[in-house]
Amino acid sequence: MKNCEYQQIDPRALGTPSSTPASTLQNGNKDPPRLKRKWEVFPGRNRFYCDGRIMVAQHCGVLPLTLGLIIVTTTFFFIFDCPFLVAHLTIFIPVIAGVLFVFVIISLFRTSLTDPGILPRALPEEAADIERQIDNSGSGTYRPPPRTKEILINGQVVKLKYCFTCKMFRPPRTSHCSLCDNCVERFDHHCPWVGNCVGKRNYRFFYMFIVSLSFLTSFIFGCVITHLTLRSQGEKGLIQALQESPASVVELVVCFFSIWSILGLSGFHTYLVASNLTTNEDIKGSWSSKRGEEDSGNPYSYNNIFTNCCVVLCGPMPPSLIDSRGFLPPDVVPQSVPSENEVHPFMKKDNNMEGNCQDFALSCTA
Repeated sequence: MKNCEYQQIDPRALGTPSSTPASTLQNGNKDPPRLKRKWEVFPGRNRFYCDGRIMVAQHCGVLPLTLGLIIVTTTFFFIFDCPFLVAHLTIFIPVIAGVLFVFVIISLFRTSLTDPGILPRALPEEAADIERQIDNSGSGTYRPPPRTKEILINGQVVKLKYCFTCKMFRPPRTSHCSLCDNCVERFDHHCPWVGNCVGKRNYRFFYMFIVSLSFLTSFIFGCVITHLTLRSQGEKGLIQALQESPASVVELVVCFFSIWSILGLSGFHTYLVASNLTTNEDIKGSWSSKRGEEDSGNPYSYNNIFTNCCVVLCGPMPPSLIDSRGFLPPDVVPQSVPSENEVHPFMKKDNNMEGNCQDFALSCTA
């Protein structure tokens, strides 16, 4: 299987006379056809907005609920609790809450609107080449491609599964999301609360979101209890304090039922970050004895908590490979099969970079 390096297509090159169809040049009265962007014919189940600048999952109905709960709870806290706490305690309470709120909202949108690491689907000629090699290696009749291929990473055997939708062997730690219909690099899970897959390019934002949300929820919960305790002192009781600040009851209920799950989720992903694991690998028991195999260890771990955290959270951001705002060449028909010398509309192949899956995996872990 070929390992190709993908580069973005320069849209300016598409406006040259050589890229204009001959029918347009012969008939000067006709306007040239409108160039389509790649997001308009994207094969996955994603939705694009703002001319391809924003990408979300097709089913993101829970995202407005997540955003609404955070905004409503924080707004109630600023209106009904902060004035009393500033007068009796310190002015830094709304400042801390405001900083945490802004951090939560920014990390939520970065997680939801960022390409999680979608891999472009294989070139039709590459998929045909795999099938042709399998046919020649066996009988003359057609056989489907094998579902797995074994490679060596850091002295351990890793199995690559063949994706019949994307027509390629998935790179290490890549999985196909059935909801978005895309292969995602370092696939962690599909999170309906953020309305997107969590993968290689947005995992750090997801982790920042749940950790900052844990701090915000705990901070509001503690401040509301302090507010009601101070207000109920003296001749006033708890009932009268709740009547004077009824919104505090809503804040307590929302924070009480969400704080446990958010704190647990933050702790679980902290363990994953420290171990350089993904949720998908942990559930499947890829590097443990859950499958009845001997524990061989995680080949991607650096055996150091600090190094694992730096690699997962502070490593360089890889570029998006789908190039959603790039232009399709005017002579390319969407969903058509490219010819032998034609480049797939969602990627550009560099013929100077070829190799097998083992070379690709070893270069990723070098």
